[in-house]
Amino acid sequence: MQVSLGTVQKMVELGELIAWKTRGGHRRILASSLEQQLQRRKRAMRQKTSQNCIAMGIFRRAENSQTLLESIRDWQLKVEMEVAIDSLEGLMKAVSIAPDLIFLDALIPPVEQVHLIHYLSKNKDTQGIPILVDEGFIKLHPGVLALADENNSNRAQFTENIQQELENGLIDHNPLIFGYPATNIEVDQSWPQGSRHELLEPIFIEALAKKCA
Repeated sequence: MQVSLGTVQKMVELGELIAWKTRGGHRRILASSLEQQLQRRKRAMRQKTSQNCIAMGIFRRAENSQTLLESIRDWQLKVEMEVAIDSLEGLMKAVSIAPDLIFLDALIPPVEQVHLIHYLSKNKDTQGIPILVDEGFIKLHPGVLALADENNSNRAQFTENIQQELENGLIDHNPLIFGYPATNIEVDQSWPQGSRHELLEPIFIEALAKKCA
């Protein structure tokens, strides 16, 4: 990392690195936390040398990510997008690289989207990052948790906690939540696929402006 021992100790104290002490008093750094810190430094260096937007896309299907990535190449806004085809992988990547914005694919189940927004909004590394979600999901969310499996007591308790957060404005009053026209052709057959992607560019720009405000 090319820093002094004192700097490493300070990073441990601030929680930037996860570590513990041996019986002999020596610190041991968790390798995964070191890797995350290195990824953040790489990202910071990229931002210094590039005006590109670094985005994180969480998708349900690989083909959805491909169509969006192909469309992004034609935008005036230069976007480097990291892709995850799994919510857990997406959360881990989002924390690791701390992107400029996070895109949630319209095909992700609504309950799963609520959970993603909950975690992203609470984690110190991602809570200030704009999140782009399908407009249809935003309209749906008041009743979305009814889809959760209430038979599982742990899930029921977790669902109740998120329901409370929804009522307190987790989505409604969150200035970093941006709605976009659904990018999935199955959602609305009347829209050409390409036109949806074209409409995403100004929403990306709006979200970036909000983050920098």
